[in-house]
Amino acid sequence: GGQYEWDSAAPVAVARAAGLHASRLNGDPLTYNQPDTYLPDLLISRPEYSSSVLQLFRTFGVSG
Repeated sequence: GGQYEWDSAAPVAVARAAGLHASRLNGDPLTYNQPDTYLPDLLISRPEYSSSVLQLFRTFGVSG
């Protein structure tokens, strides 16, 4: 998987404007305009589910 930051910037902006959670699979915030433009993973979810989803990723060793 993975993508480049320009592939996710607009969808993430729309998701955040709609009140959704957006982060890396490990919960780290998304950062853009970096020297390395590759984004290996991305989570978009309803905010009330994000903690549970991130915990499942930790439980099963999904780190992105």
